[in-house]
Amino acid sequence: MASLSSLHAGPRSSPSLPRPSSTRAPPASQVAVRLTSPLFHCAKLCKSRSLLAAALEVSKDGSSAVLANTLPSKGAIGTLRSADAVCFDVDSTVILDEGIDELADFCGAGKAVAEWTAKAMTGTVPFEEALAARLSLIKPSLSQVEECLKKRPPRISPGMADLVKKLKSNNIDVFLVSGGFRQMIKPVAFELGIPPENITANQLLFRTSGEYAGFDPAEPTSRSGGKAKAVQQIKQDHGYKTVVMIGDGATDLEARQPGGADLFICYAGVQMREPVAAEADWVVFDFQELITKLS
Repeated sequence: MASLSSLHAGPRSSPSLPRPSSTRAPPASQVAVRLTSPLFHCAKLCKSRSLLAAALEVSKDGSSAVLANTLPSKGAIGTLRSADAVCFDVDSTVILDEGIDELADFCGAGKAVAEWTAKAMTGTVPFEEALAARLSLIKPSLSQVEECLKKRPPRISPGMADLVKKLKSNNIDVFLVSGGFRQMIKPVAFELGIPPENITANQLLFRTSGEYAGFDPAEPTSRSGGKAKAVQQIKQDHGYKTVVMIGDGATDLEARQPGGADLFICYAGVQMREPVAAEADWVVFDFQELITKLS
């Protein structure tokens, strides 16, 4: 079976606004992202404080935890500052998109796949079930993956590049731990200066003809609880004492357990998943919040 090699997207002539989504919550401040590499769009987000307030509105049943943990404890700040490494989810965290939904939409199976993605991210179905179901609907060929990356390059979230630089300047290593596809994540890692060996993600498999042949079930992030195992392995391989997980979904929250992530920060600047946010140690809507605390 053939695997996909490094992919490059063509240049964009002008900035573009993020593709709309009715469930996305905006970053807290007026920000702009300018990426010099032709791999990516220039994305500009301009949102008001009133929209942020709407995103933070909790339900009448009193789910106030979503608001309470936007103010980090001294312990949470201390853990971030003393971390040996930070592991990031990719889709709807490092980038503005859900990679599998973008690929599905490109291949004409967008709506059905998006429904499965929502189930996977809120934890209502096992991740492995959702992954298999989505890929059975898409069945992307090698050429379709390549074309999708060229025509719809991933859009890095505002502030992400600066956060990675700040972490590195503080001698904190950076990893990408994703239930997405390695073939679609490598260009993101390249743009952010994250080495490919610091990626844990799923691997699409193709026949020599380029037809879709499945995915590698041996990857830890292909199943529920896999991100905890990935973080445990990262800790073991590098001898880290403290590791932080940052993401938006239920699988990211699962990474916080004994031997896994010591702190879970829910990034809700793209997607606000209230059940996940309610259980997080810290909720942020803008990566600048983390940069400030690291200074």
